Amino acid sequence: MAKIGDLSLIIKLIAGLVIGALLGFVVNEPIMDVVVSVRHILGQIIFFLVPLVIVGFITPAIVRLGRNASKILVAAVALAYASSVCAALFSMVSGYLVIPHLSIATEAESLRKLPEMVFRLDIPPLFSVMSALITALFLGLGIAWTRAQTLTSLFEEFEKVISWLVLHVLIPILPFFVGLSFMGLAYEGSLSRHLPIFVTMVVLVIIGQFIWLGVLYGIGGIVSGRNPSQVFRYYAPAYLTAVGTMSSAATLPVALECAHRSPVLSRTMVEFMVPLGATVHLCGSVLTETFFVMTISLILYGTLPSLGTMVLFCILLGIFAVGAPGVPGGTVVASLGIVTGILGFDQTGVALLIAIFALQDSFGTACNVTGDGALTLILDGTFNRHGQLGPLQHSGGADA
Repeated sequence: MAKIGDLSLIIKLIAGLVIGALLGFVVNEPIMDVVVSVRHILGQIIFFLVPLVIVGFITPAIVRLGRNASKILVAAVALAYASSVCAALFSMVSGYLVIPHLSIATEAESLRKLPEMVFRLDIPPLFSVMSALITALFLGLGIAWTRAQTLTSLFEEFEKVISWLVLHVLIPILPFFVGLSFMGLAYEGSLSRHLPIFVTMVVLVIIGQFIWLGVLYGIGGIVSGRNPSQVFRYYAPAYLTAVGTMSSAATLPVALECAHRSPVLSRTMVEFMVPLGATVHLCGSVLTETFFVMTISLILYGTLPSLGTMVLFCILLGIFAVGAPGVPGGTVVASLGIVTGILGFDQTGVALLIAIFALQDSFGTACNVTGDGALTLILDGTFNRHGQLGPLQHSGGADA
């Protein structure tokens, strides 16, 4: 989910995937000695930055919500969180039902063994992922409740520093990390074995995204008492734009125009919820990531995560989706901490998740954008049922 329009990142990730995979089929063991070492160092840098990203993005987001909270804003953010978490839980249930029936080979005896690292550099994080998350939550709430202006300014500056590190350190090394990881997968033979499964994964999550959009719009129609088809029928241009740009931000003008054309939405709610949804509503992305981590877990580690582990992962993933919207590269980059901390993914698992996620990135973004129309319908039906926040786009359209 390329939230800030970083199309070049997606291209670089895919290029790294392809080049790394091709090289992995032809390189010899001495080259792989170096590759394994360099990949380890890049992974150490990424995992060192992850807790800092959590604190740097989650804390200011909570502070801003507390400082500017209103009934409708809180309801909108809560609705976006609920949509994301429920989408993740829907994907989790689907994963338990579908993934065991996929033709996934988990035995590793026929794979070529990767060579040992010729050079090893370990960079331990300052604190664990869960410590970072709890720290961010309590600090954010405490600063918001006490209106601590100095700490507010401090974390606003810290957010800028972390944003710079993400943009100039984390994001640039991701394509190389993915490329080197896919060299390893191709070298040991795992990539050619599982390529059909990767394609199947992408197709299944796109189908799941459309199912979830149907659920959201159905709920929107029930809550508002209005015909949901009078919203989503106008969203085709926004969906196609999101597929083409892979960016919620770049799609925002088109999404606003589509929502304004709906006869069952008020201009006031459209201009409030659609931009906000582009920032905090990531239902398509979390649905995709949930299904992918389950499948990758079975591919690489031979088993699906336990039900309790996945429920915790879904709940925390929803927090990251709402609280860390500005991370370039989307939900996966923002949630690397819980992927490693909760699910126990190693460097190979993280690289595989990033790469496969990038293949469907545009469709996940399109689902996010289109789902904003359903949330707008729900909020409009809840807070503007009698036109107290402004009339609908066309008179007489409320119960079409």
